[in-house]
Amino acid sequence: MIKIAIAGIGGVGGYFGGLLASYYQNSDEVEVYFIARGENESTIRQQGLKIKTPGSTFTATPKLVTSDPTQIGEADLLICCTKSYDLEQSITQLKPCIGKQTVILPLLNGIDSYERIKTVYPENEVWEGCVYIVSRLTEPGLVTVTGDVNALFFGSTNGTEARLESALQLFTDAGIKATLSQNIQQTIWEKYLFISTIATLTSYLNTSIGGILAKTENMDLLHSLLSELKQVANAKGIVFPENSTNAIKERMAKLPYETTSSMHTDYQKGKNAEVDSLTGYVVKLGKQLNIPTPTYEKLYTALKNK
Repeated sequence: MIKIAIAGIGGVGGYFGGLLASYYQNSDEVEVYFIARGENESTIRQQGLKIKTPGSTFTATPKLVTSDPTQIGEADLLICCTKSYDLEQSITQLKPCIGKQTVILPLLNGIDSYERIKTVYPENEVWEGCVYIVSRLTEPGLVTVTGDVNALFFGSTNGTEARLESALQLFTDAGIKATLSQNIQQTIWEKYLFISTIATLTSYLNTSIGGILAKTENMDLLHSLLSELKQVANAKGIVFPENSTNAIKERMAKLPYETTSSMHTDYQKGKNAEVDSLTGYVVKLGKQLNIPTPTYEKLYTALKNK
């Protein structure tokens, strides 16, 4: 029996975990567990998790939904979809699910999840991953997906090949658009180039992605952020394709005008935001690598004072 636990049943964990739970609901070989809290936990327990996409709506029922990891026990694969500012705390609380053989796959917005998890669990196999999706937990027990992009990338430079291939099969069988990346660091940095600049700018300007595209001065800020982040990445040995800036603008233009980042949404709701992972981390890396990041510094200071 393969035991998969998904921690953090929000927009990301809810969608991908929902596909897994739905497909393997009556399986004799795979069990899917949700780790959720509060109203979300109780609603899912009573009526399942509803996932609403532009093309369909379905309800997923996991083997068990709980806020208590001891009820699940050791998992074969633990997928972490918590917020990046909660990572150390949540991964420590998940100890009852983590045995020697447990593989941990973070699907978080930052680029330092691997190092942070390895610090807590140095003996475990930790993979790296990222997703492209616009989805939100719009109310307890309901995940709403907008747009038609829903891709998951994962990989590892030193992971067990057989386990990586097995996970790919599990994901794709469940209908997840999953790719086993041969250069996951590059994949994650390419995602970070998009998410860091967009999250920073939507939050700083208090506007949508369409609102950024609509004004020249907003686009000037975007270009400054992209330029600074690329220089930092280059110093880390990451080189982006020449057309990466245009590719980002094209991706933005394909999204509905009012689409925004989850960080901006958190600011609007007065909730804790991932500003340290998505904005501050660039400033921190810039200082370590002696790369100036004046635009990032200015916006990070403003966002920290919000």
